[in-house]
Amino acid sequence: MTSPAPVDPVPSPPSEIGLTAGQRIRTYFLTGIVVAGPLAITAYITWWFINLVDGWVKPLVPASYRPDAYLPFDLPGFGLVVAFLGLTLLGFLTANLVGRSMLDLGETVLGRMPVVRGLYKSVKQIFQTVFSESGSSFRTVGLVEFPAKGMWSIVFISTPPGPTIGGSLPGRDEYLSCFLPCTPNPTTGFFFYLPKQDVIELSISVDEGAKLVMSAGLIQPELRQAELAAMAEKARPPVKEPADA
Repeated sequence: MTSPAPVDPVPSPPSEIGLTAGQRIRTYFLTGIVVAGPLAITAYITWWFINLVDGWVKPLVPASYRPDAYLPFDLPGFGLVVAFLGLTLLGFLTANLVGRSMLDLGETVLGRMPVVRGLYKSVKQIFQTVFSESGSSFRTVGLVEFPAKGMWSIVFISTPPGPTIGGSLPGRDEYLSCFLPCTPNPTTGFFFYLPKQDVIELSISVDEGAKLVMSAGLIQPELRQAELAAMAEKARPPVKEPADA
């Protein structure tokens, strides 16, 4: 009876072969930072946002209605829940005739104030454009040749120019409104109009484009399932039809 073959021990990961104790500690430490860093930053930003909203909303709620008055500790997130319910109720009332009439009355009063009138209309137009489900603001990502020949930059394509601006642009080409963000802060950049043929539209989402800009190219867009399926279908060998008997 032959004895079973000896089982080889589990090999060490290739990245750890030949490393000294100090190099392994450094590798483990950097791995811990990669794992814990995003979690810590996400938790910090979430906690900061909750406390910010609580600081705005809690003073507006009577003390007798706050859960802190009946609990021996502060309850974080109460202001956030109140703000969510209040905004939802405001949207519900605005959709009705009575709420719409009150909103029109308030806008009429604001429209009579010289300084507040322009500020309110500008902010309202921005919010309607950004948060509207039917809006087309920043729905497409593209490439433009900037800042020099042979150099390409990521842009976010928004709504096309209106009749006033579009009629003043030279030529009869169709123009696109493009916002070129800066790295690593995409909230700053350049805005310009370009002919449509000078913009290469990409099949990636705005979120993927923002990650690409903020990471300076370190985080590349992932292939979508449809693109993967198309690539797999293209690579699949053709099926031979059976010959007639």
